[in-house]
Amino acid sequence: MTSPQFQKIFVSFGKFITLGVVVMAILCGISDSKCEFEAIFNFGDSNSDTGGFWAAFPAQSGPFGMTYFKRPAGRASDGRLIVDFLAQALGLPFLSPYLQSIGSDYRHGANYATLASTVLLPNTSLFVTGISPFSLAIQLNQMKEFKARVDEFHSSYKNGSTKLPSPDIFGKSLYTFYIGQNDFTSNLAAIGIGGVKQYLPQVVSQIAGTVEELYALGGRTFLVLNLAPIGCYPAFLVQLPHSSSDLDAYGCMISYNNAVLDYNNMLKEALAQTRRNLPNASLICVDTHSVLLELFQNPTSHGLKYGTKACCGHGDGAYNFDAKVLCGNTKVINGSTVTATACSDPQDYVSWDGIHATEAANKLTTWAILNGSYFDPAFPLHQLCDLNPIG
Repeated sequence: MTSPQFQKIFVSFGKFITLGVVVMAILCGISDSKCEFEAIFNFGDSNSDTGGFWAAFPAQSGPFGMTYFKRPAGRASDGRLIVDFLAQALGLPFLSPYLQSIGSDYRHGANYATLASTVLLPNTSLFVTGISPFSLAIQLNQMKEFKARVDEFHSSYKNGSTKLPSPDIFGKSLYTFYIGQNDFTSNLAAIGIGGVKQYLPQVVSQIAGTVEELYALGGRTFLVLNLAPIGCYPAFLVQLPHSSSDLDAYGCMISYNNAVLDYNNMLKEALAQTRRNLPNASLICVDTHSVLLELFQNPTSHGLKYGTKACCGHGDGAYNFDAKVLCGNTKVINGSTVTATACSDPQDYVSWDGIHATEAANKLTTWAILNGSYFDPAFPLHQLCDLNPIG
């Protein structure tokens, strides 16, 4: 059953969309809108990577990007991510990946996220376990280097065009974090919930410490998205050990989702402590977990059809996920060549490939975020920016 709070959010956002259309009509085509934030700097994993991983390791193929970009666009989805919709709402262009050397424009921020990234430094290789070398500490160092290069450029070259931001941009930017899922899940099957919980305090401490270092660089506004309900993801429903008694009424794994809640509470407490140490900062915990949980549990209440079944995969069945042949790949299994193909209606799914959300789910999640009901503490984003409708 859909919660009254969630119903209210979508009703409210519907009103916001209507208001936005009226305002845009009044402005008669003027596209610029007021916003306190002139840039976004994002840190994360595949949930917010806009092409960094594939710039470093070129290989992405279809059907990724099929819905919006009509081609692979470096995103682990059929279309746009939450960070893309957030940029659109603020009137900013999509973020260029820091690692992308061709075609990038950093005047309105940069994206340090890469697929398979972790908060903690990995103790293994990408080619052994699939974990990205670009952990949060590396992403922070990239940010520091970026700022140093921007300052150096503007102190040396007074004139001429550039794709770099002005040196005062860093105090007028939104710093976003969507990372931690791989720290939680990469060892989960091997060491279980109890084993993973042993190092989760280090994860939240690293995130909080990164916020403090960015504050020292001039950052003042931070949005930290919490961990999604991995117990509802098709990939983990297939791969993680569980019994039928561990499934709730919606088909999600209770024990794993409870562990996620414990982590999210730990993160929330760490951010609260950090907030007390940074009196001039707006440090906001964003409860994307509750939004995604609602979508997984009640997809039909929000215009979707399938919660715990992947759009792109192999095997059909309840989850349409096979770890031996991931979305877009072709493998020979038991003598037969099989391909993990995409559905024709990704707009009806919460899960794109068993691990990541569809554009449709990302859009619904962003709507809820922009409404403000999932900010802790309250944050007046709509007062700081003339938010643009996202389409």
